[in-house]
Amino acid sequence: MRIVTFAVAVAMIATPVFAQQAQRSSNPQGVQIQGNTDIKADQKNVTAVSVGEGNTAKNTAGAIKGGTQIQGNTKIKASQKNATAVAVGKNNTAGNEAGQIGGK
Repeated sequence: MRIVTFAVAVAMIATPVFAQQAQRSSNPQGVQIQGNTDIKADQKNVTAVSVGEGNTAKNTAGAIKGGTQIQGNTKIKASQKNATAVAVGKNNTAGNEAGQIGGK
């Protein structure tokens, strides 16, 4: 009985030592990067059109969006040519997102 009690006590004391700490940003939707980041993005002749209520149209190249955590070296090379995003009507979304990490 003493051995079981001792084992439980040791396990409870050791648990915080082995727990991995969560890294948090001051912004809950923030981006946290540890390491080198190299982003090269190019867009040519891009168009984004949004018509109506609550719609989204976007052209994104080489983006790291909210809620992303990256550990290590990251290299993004994105290129868009003649890209078009059009959203027409209620609650519609259109997007061209080359080289994007995270986000919606």
